Amino acid sequence: MKKLFATLTGFTSVLLASSPAFAQDTTITISRPANLNITEFGKLIGAIIGAALVLATLAAFFFLLWGGIQWITSGGDKAGVESAQHRIQAALLGLLIVFSIPFYGKLARHEYPLYS
Repeated sequence: MKKLFATLTGFTSVLLASSPAFAQDTTITISRPANLNITEFGKLIGAIIGAALVLATLAAFFFLLWGGIQWITSGGDKAGVESAQHRIQAALLGLLIVFSIPFYGKLARHEYPLYS
């Protein structure tokens, strides 16, 4: 009961001792960037996919680097080396998938004829 009373007293004193802050009423307008010229939905989706591919490539590079550092710092420990190898293999598989996406996109649009 004493702890509850002390907590409530402390909380109440903090609320009563603080003064309110009044923000200035301002209107913020955000203009459209000059280099942003996406007016079609397809271009927007393409830009989002392109950004996702760049992020996926950066993530795979980060995991490759992490696996390499983990391998170096494992000190010959079998479990540490295996964990690093699996991380590096997963990163390389991710890179393979990321770099094959444009090929499958062109294949779906029939830009690579399979039977010429």
